[in-house]
Amino acid sequence: MQKSLLALALLSLGLGHAVADTIRIGHAGPLTGPLAHIGKDGENGARLAIEDANAQGIMIKGEKAVFELVGEDDQADPRQATTVAQRLADEEVAGVVGHVTSSASIPASRVYEQNDIPVITPSATAPKLTAQGYRTTFRVIANDLQQGEAMAKHVGQVLGVKRVAIIDDRSAYGQGLADAFAAKLKDYGVDIVAREFTSHTATDFSAILTKIKGSAPDAVFFGGFDAQAAPMLQQMRQLGLSGKFLGGDGVCTGEMLKLGAGKLTSDVYCTQAGLPMEKMPQGADFRARFKQRFGTNVQLYAPYSYDAAMTLIQAMKAANSADPDDYLPKLRAINHDGVTGTIAFDAKGDIRTGGITLYQFKDGRWATLD
Repeated sequence: MQKSLLALALLSLGLGHAVADTIRIGHAGPLTGPLAHIGKDGENGARLAIEDANAQGIMIKGEKAVFELVGEDDQADPRQATTVAQRLADEEVAGVVGHVTSSASIPASRVYEQNDIPVITPSATAPKLTAQGYRTTFRVIANDLQQGEAMAKHVGQVLGVKRVAIIDDRSAYGQGLADAFAAKLKDYGVDIVAREFTSHTATDFSAILTKIKGSAPDAVFFGGFDAQAAPMLQQMRQLGLSGKFLGGDGVCTGEMLKLGAGKLTSDVYCTQAGLPMEKMPQGADFRARFKQRFGTNVQLYAPYSYDAAMTLIQAMKAANSADPDDYLPKLRAINHDGVTGTIAFDAKGDIRTGGITLYQFKDGRWATLD
């Protein structure tokens, strides 16, 4: 890794501070395909953290650290994710923010473990990710078990739903979230009257929905993302399925508001891991700075990507080293104030204080319920 020629020239003249070799931090997520808006949102969050860290003039081993973001497109595909992970390892990144989806994060995490590279996901919520027991895997957001519990409780105790049909996209995220939701329904007196699945690329759900209609559900829960949730909702209404439509954080997006325009009603509910931005300790400031820097609103996970990147950097600072062997113990013991809240990990690498927020579509936006 090369030092800046300008920095070396300044030093030769006795000016400026020593500048360390560039410290590369990777970001991996879908930058093409139907989830590109979520992947780019996360990459921008990490990029803002890198820019902030460089502006702070962080010193490591007596030299001013220079951080660089290395972005990779995993297309939210498990096979591509492992290729991307190995590419980042070959690039000798010091740490990784990612991957965005659970289906990509789970296989990629093995590559990072084998290469001793710490990785923090801002958004992969499948419990299986941290249950693997890898030393290098961390998560700064709540998991699907917490989301499933929150939605099941709201459905049974608040909405009074008695009969639910469940569909998932068979991804690690979608199926995991649907399973977590299903596992808790009986605790709240709700029956599962149908359980169906589709693929994460399907756009025609008429056969599944027609079959579900015969079971007369009060609500339909979809474990998956906004790109499919919007056409699914439209086809539900066209078939006369008038019950409530439920989803997780893959549905709770700004893009869903666009894709579902004219289809969304007050009968649509979703959960999101973490706090709404207005309740995040630094949410208002982050939202304004993000909009100013990138010319667009936060889509979903940008604050968590920012915290993931900054957490890696803070661990390096605490260890006075960007070598994973040196800073990994500091990362495991980290406790610092992030945009989204306090960042501290349990023994598995899960966030200790991850919360869940419930939303309802109302007046053209996602309105906070709890």
